Amino acid sequence: MKVFRDAYGIPHLRAGSVDELAFLQGRVAVADRGRQLEVERRRAEGLLAELVGADGVAWDRFARRARIADTARKAYDKLDERTRGWLAAYGEGVRSQGLVWADWTPLGVFLARHIVFGSFTAKMFNAHVARTLGEDKVGWFDAEGPGETGSNAWARDGEIAGDPHRAIELPGGYQQVRLSCPEFDVFGLTFPGVPGVQHFGQAETVAWAVTNAQADYQDLYIEDIRGDRARGPEGWEPVTRHVETIPVRGGDDVEVEVVETARGPVIDHNLSLRTPARAGLELGFAALLPLLHARTVDDVAGALEGWVEPVNSILTADTSGRLLQLTVGRVPLRDERNKRLPVPAWEPAYTWQPGHVPMTRVAMASAVNANDRRPDTEAYGVSFASKKRADRIRELLDAGTPHERIHMDTSMPADSVEAGRRAAFRDRVARRLYDHPALAGLKEPTGFDEIFDVDPRARVGLLQDSVLAGLNLKPEDLVDPATITSGPWGERHLLDPVRLPGLDVDLPRVELSGERDTVLCTSSAPGITDLCRKGPVARYVWDVNDRARSRWVVPFGASGDPESPHFRDQLPLWARGEMIPLVLDWTELIEE
Repeated sequence: MKVFRDAYGIPHLRAGSVDELAFLQGRVAVADRGRQLEVERRRAEGLLAELVGADGVAWDRFARRARIADTARKAYDKLDERTRGWLAAYGEGVRSQGLVWADWTPLGVFLARHIVFGSFTAKMFNAHVARTLGEDKVGWFDAEGPGETGSNAWARDGEIAGDPHRAIELPGGYQQVRLSCPEFDVFGLTFPGVPGVQHFGQAETVAWAVTNAQADYQDLYIEDIRGDRARGPEGWEPVTRHVETIPVRGGDDVEVEVVETARGPVIDHNLSLRTPARAGLELGFAALLPLLHARTVDDVAGALEGWVEPVNSILTADTSGRLLQLTVGRVPLRDERNKRLPVPAWEPAYTWQPGHVPMTRVAMASAVNANDRRPDTEAYGVSFASKKRADRIRELLDAGTPHERIHMDTSMPADSVEAGRRAAFRDRVARRLYDHPALAGLKEPTGFDEIFDVDPRARVGLLQDSVLAGLNLKPEDLVDPATITSGPWGERHLLDPVRLPGLDVDLPRVELSGERDTVLCTSSAPGITDLCRKGPVARYVWDVNDRARSRWVVPFGASGDPESPHFRDQLPLWARGEMIPLVLDWTELIEE
């Protein structure tokens, strides 16, 4: 087993077997992101407050109520023996560096990262709107249009390129890695704490990339619980309940009651959360090892047939010239109302039906995915991004625009005063709109735990176009554009990443171009702040026929150690829209 590094410290791992490679990946994950792995493990187990104090209590309360660790353990137990052995080898590598780590922990890490990635928090907000403004006003906040972030992926002529958009974290939420053994040689992006490469990868003859399919696969049920019984669609049903204790660093322990009905765990007040992962006790991790072994687009599609959640759009291309667009995951069969609001648990109409909505698989000559409504995703979701990003990417592709320029395409340059003025106008409109008398009810307490971030001010700012349309107003009715002055957009649109708890480190000032609904979707929160905490957390170009022309970049660097030269050495490249070539030749790498 050997570890090599390129000039940016990106690990290239080589071993004699798949399990030796998994061990090595676990060991190097700790070396590069040890503190991050400890935080991720604690988030999965509801033990964050023991490390960070009272600031972690809200998350721990949710993690325990949502049964994240219990779901991960049971999903691990249902995996095939080969996958469990692979996860165990990774766990041995992590433990060899002194971290507490169970073989099932990667499932918990992945679930904790993605459980709030779905739609149930939007249904909480919709419930707040229905209660305070009226159910007929829910549509004002559910129209297709620019949202907070927007992932992109496109494929043409043997190349796949794109950029996933999430919260921009320091250290990064993705980790670049090369995994090589006699059975495969794969470059890709992995979640620290999870073996393999899950969302973006390039093997020797095939590549794949992911965007969010915008599917609705999580439901909230209004429960009528009386003691140890809950009213279900066929009468009174048993409820399980117990009390758990959250240890809090520097403070008193906090007790939390964990309650679960036949629908799912009660996550807040009388609302239970039903998800495919908890309902079936599966996450789809049996796909990850076959994905590393994939040689063709059919292999990628076959590996992901058992994927559960989140529901993803996949682009995959191979050296034969074939390109497939897939939707993978599980979307339940149920009433349309489930997709909008919490529904009564005792009404039979809202019960999940057996089976799932069939997934799509389409051969393409070229494709663009940008969280938009498409024939391959329309059946799964309710609210999609507008088509502006997708249409713009197609326009640029047709013009032969290089991938790097597509990544950075925006109508909001950092040095533009006009862009700054437009953003300032939207911000002022958002603030005035939030104070509009017709929306006064939104200021009532939502009643939901802080972890769900059901912030009416943020929703009004992000969805102001549809809210204005609902009120039959134009932005100019609230704000006179002539009163707006501004400097260049980048003076206010600064990078402001979400830092790992306890990571107190200064970053250079980074002025960003971009804004919502452009390809360079570096989003802010109109009406709250112009700072950017969400945007492209990686960029990549996979050249399927010539891996030496493939390239990638992340916002910061390979290491999570502020003292490392690779803590943020990719930041200047990322900010300029440049990328790092993949290094194929092992002799050009430095062996540790």
